[in-house]
Amino acid sequence: MKKSKTNFESSMQRLEDIVNKLESGEETLENSLELYEEGMQISKYCKEMLDSAVQKVTIIENDK
Repeated sequence: MKKSKTNFESSMQRLEDIVNKLESGEETLENSLELYEEGMQISKYCKEMLDSAVQKVTIIENDK
């Protein structure tokens, strides 16, 4: 369980780094596109992790 938390947190940190780089406007167009693509993949992974966590909480709540 700790591994998932670490992966989620490190993914969120990487996503924040990507956003900061893109917002700086200092990246080339090509690099910006690569960062955007990576960011979208990380965003999808994080959303899946959050959806899974919500499902687990719902199951726990319903088992009361």
